[in-house]
Amino acid sequence: MKSDPKECLYCQNNETLHNLMIEIAELSVSRVFLFKEQTYHGRCLVAYNGHINDLNELSNEERNAFMDDVARATRAMQRAFHPEKINYGAYSDKLSHLHFHLAPKYVDGPDYGATFQMNPGKVYLTDAEYQNLVEAVKVNL
Repeated sequence: MKSDPKECLYCQNNETLHNLMIEIAELSVSRVFLFKEQTYHGRCLVAYNGHINDLNELSNEERNAFMDDVARATRAMQRAFHPEKINYGAYSDKLSHLHFHLAPKYVDGPDYGATFQMNPGKVYLTDAEYQNLVEAVKVNL
């Protein structure tokens, strides 16, 4: 189901978006965000700048630029947080705006060896702790 850009939290840059995540930086064709729910320490999201439903709708050049942004974000996360692995999720069933969830996984951490939970609602931080995570990613971009 394609969502309306007028109702899209990424396109509207609305309160719903800001309640869920903190913008870290603009990249070449996307924006990178830190999830406020931090069960997966350092979890981020990369959202494409345009209201595109699926990766396959992009031209080769657009797709390559977006995937370069995703790789750039995950490299920054790897340097900042040193996870064992970063899991990627691109679902968009109800919100058809191209975006990738980037969930760092740690050997002794939650759901290691399994699929990450979309929003477990367990770990929230102080403003200062969020700012430290944002800066750790930003300095490594």
